[in-house]
Amino acid sequence: MTPNTHAPVEPPLWALHRELIGKTVRTDLTHAFHPGQPHFPAFPDEKREMPFDMARGDGFTVHLYTIVGQWGTHVDPPVHFVAGARSLDEIPVDEMILPLVVLDITERVEADPDAVPTLDDVAAWEARHGRVPEGAFVALRTGWGRRWPDPAAMANKDDAGVSHYPGWSAEVLRHLFEEAGVTAIGHEQTDTDPGLATSAGDFGLERYVLERDRWQIELMAHLDRVPEAGALIVATWPKPQGGSGFPARVFALHQEG
Repeated sequence: MTPNTHAPVEPPLWALHRELIGKTVRTDLTHAFHPGQPHFPAFPDEKREMPFDMARGDGFTVHLYTIVGQWGTHVDPPVHFVAGARSLDEIPVDEMILPLVVLDITERVEADPDAVPTLDDVAAWEARHGRVPEGAFVALRTGWGRRWPDPAAMANKDDAGVSHYPGWSAEVLRHLFEEAGVTAIGHEQTDTDPGLATSAGDFGLERYVLERDRWQIELMAHLDRVPEAGALIVATWPKPQGGSGFPARVFALHQEG
């Protein structure tokens, strides 16, 4: 039997992975969740128990988590607002790695916490980088994630109990979904809608997104560490059958600088 003297050929995907890891930075866009963190006020707080604990002499440690699906950095599928729409287990993995577009309104938010993006922001982004890619994930960078995990700072209520925090705008969402054809959106604050709207019980923008059969990630972290164009986002979550929301693990791959 003649020995094989040829060097083994590296599988193409392994070579691509090695090249990708060598040339990119991986930035975690996810907050670690915990009891007492900021959350939608109607939701109960997280409960965490330890049925097994090595500190008590058990052979292993196990946590029991009691949480609502929309907890921490989380995914909202269409069924969250639309009966009979796609649930978490029905969103294909094809939609979980996407081009990442970042719209940055941080400076305006610093001057006015009620600021929202405009079509001029989209036009300025496209003037620098070209058209928003079809199928992209568009994240709204506001700087609000720096307030995590302070519930009062995130809610930013005035003396009348009205929240003042940024959100999306109807005109920008219509452009992104109906003209650009994006797959999903994300943001740093607790809601799609700005605080002035949610304080009045208005969640119309979130309903608009989910009625388009699209999904979103809320309470994103570290958007200030990724470029406004050129990155990829990977958004993953557990697969509960019929699930209407769950904590997600989201990260970006991008070049330095």
